[in-house]
Amino acid sequence: MLKALFITIIMSMSIGLSAAELKVGYVQVDKILKEAPQTAESGKKLEREFSPRSLELKKMQKQIAAIESDLDKEALTLSDSDRRSKQRKASNLKIEFQRKQRELREDINIRKNEELSILQDRINDAVKTVSEADNYDLVMYGGVAYASTKIDITDKVLKLLSGK
Repeated sequence: MLKALFITIIMSMSIGLSAAELKVGYVQVDKILKEAPQTAESGKKLEREFSPRSLELKKMQKQIAAIESDLDKEALTLSDSDRRSKQRKASNLKIEFQRKQRELREDINIRKNEELSILQDRINDAVKTVSEADNYDLVMYGGVAYASTKIDITDKVLKLLSGK
């Protein structure tokens, strides 16, 4: 269905252009997402944003390990009430740790999606700029079974995103 629609669009465009040549381009979005400088910047930004919370989780993990280690070492000398108290404290810390860890993962995913959306807008603008500058009639993103290197404008888009 999609292939038939694509062929119909190409055919109608080529008929509409009469004898003129149809200039087609292709962009490898996965390559752009890997190589664009904005991707690395975004990763560093997220790391700076979430590193304090990650450090807090590491501290909690060490605290839990220390309590459990103390429990193991002092198992024979602790009274039942002290042992239960330390076990409860460790259990409560574990629950809080898991909650904070889950919240951190969710917040990171939300921010990654926000950053990806911003990057996608920049990529779309760069593709449009390159397409208009080089007079392309049609530029396609991924999902193409084959694309010749002659019509691959990915490097031009990357160059524009890099500011070179």
